[in-house]
Amino acid sequence: MQGTPVIAVFDVGKTNKKLFLFDENYRIVFERAARFIETVDEDGDSCENLESLRLSVFDSLHEVFRRQEFDVKAVNFSSYGASFVYLNKDGRPLTPLYNYLKTYPEELKKQFYDTYGGEDKLSKETASPVLGSLNSGMQLYRIKQEKPELYKQISYALHLPQYMSYLITGKCFSDITSIGCHTNLWDFQKNDYHEWVRKEGIIDKLAPIAPSDEVVPAAFPGNSYKVGIGLHDSSAALIPYLVNFQKPFVLISTGTWCISLNPFNTTPLTDAELQQDCLSFMQYKGKPVKASRFFGGHEHEQQVKRIADHFNQSPARYKSVPFDPEIISSLQGERPQAGGARAKESLLQDSMFSQRDLSSFASDTEAYHQFILDLVTQQVASTQLVLEGADVKRIFVDGGFSKNAIYMNLLASLYPDKEVFAASMAQATAIGTAMAIHKHWNTKPMPNDIIELKYYAVTHDAKL
Repeated sequence: MQGTPVIAVFDVGKTNKKLFLFDENYRIVFERAARFIETVDEDGDSCENLESLRLSVFDSLHEVFRRQEFDVKAVNFSSYGASFVYLNKDGRPLTPLYNYLKTYPEELKKQFYDTYGGEDKLSKETASPVLGSLNSGMQLYRIKQEKPELYKQISYALHLPQYMSYLITGKCFSDITSIGCHTNLWDFQKNDYHEWVRKEGIIDKLAPIAPSDEVVPAAFPGNSYKVGIGLHDSSAALIPYLVNFQKPFVLISTGTWCISLNPFNTTPLTDAELQQDCLSFMQYKGKPVKASRFFGGHEHEQQVKRIADHFNQSPARYKSVPFDPEIISSLQGERPQAGGARAKESLLQDSMFSQRDLSSFASDTEAYHQFILDLVTQQVASTQLVLEGADVKRIFVDGGFSKNAIYMNLLASLYPDKEVFAASMAQATAIGTAMAIHKHWNTKPMPNDIIELKYYAVTHDAKL
């Protein structure tokens, strides 16, 4: 008896590594999660355990192929970006998987930017703020400069999603969603590799670019399934929205970082935007997406602890505080808000609430409302960076803050001319990764009902 047709998707985050099986309706029919203990590189810096990851991929596939209830039609991969695996001529990794937070030598950084026209010029052309090792092209440049003998041994440098695909197919590819995300490698103005990539000869270390919706045959034992070439996770999470909504929108993806994504803004990045950590990356169809971010989820974690400690409460209490418009009205009448004369740059880099005296609040509920008001003010400053220059009428919020009634009501109030929705979808990144190769494994039409939306009407006249 034939099993249920499914796609297997490996979704590799920094903390959790997950495997999902989706049926043709994009329902999760199987999942498995793993965490690996980090190892260290030759400098003692923490990094991903590449061997554990490799073995986990093989073990997981062996397990799903043993299950008679599933018929695996395809496999695809998504993972975090800015991480290269350097393969030798035998296809084996030459180095650890260096952490993208690894400190980058200042002298080498200066040498690079001085050689190729300066930080402002290069950042504009590559849509990449100056981020050191987070610009993955800079990792290759560093190896060439500091370890020329090692550099000579590199046959291909594969971004992590493409390395995972290579494990199953034995074929090396580059993918535009990985190349086009703050790597310093791609010239967004010329829509090609930047000239420095050719001048340094680094292009010889990069595998041929394949379309993000391409599949190749598997070399790993199993049935006759097809394998995608892998996607950068931010691009993958956007795919279900691009598939389901044709009218221009901005997606605010909230987690540790609150990232505003606008796939409909084609205006070039300005110096001011780049200095505020704004960047562009490529979505899976090869079009640029303007993105901005601030450390909203991290800030929420820190300030909730501070409020809970001060008022002798459990931090868990703040997961479901109801929105009280009267508290907001009184706060706006009594206290200076985070807008006013403060520059956008400072809004994005620090929280006004961290400077507030908690003893001035009558209750923890009042303090928490003030915190979210300050946080949403930061959110608006960040989101405006990608809204300007694009006629967008809808804002979707997914992730943790989409469930926060105070955040959502305030955001709707601060965007009275736009429709603001809380969007919920289980495992958006993994579903997007499956959707990218939909036509190669799924006999049904693309689904248009997998994103649940909750509309937030303007109920309160909030002002910055």
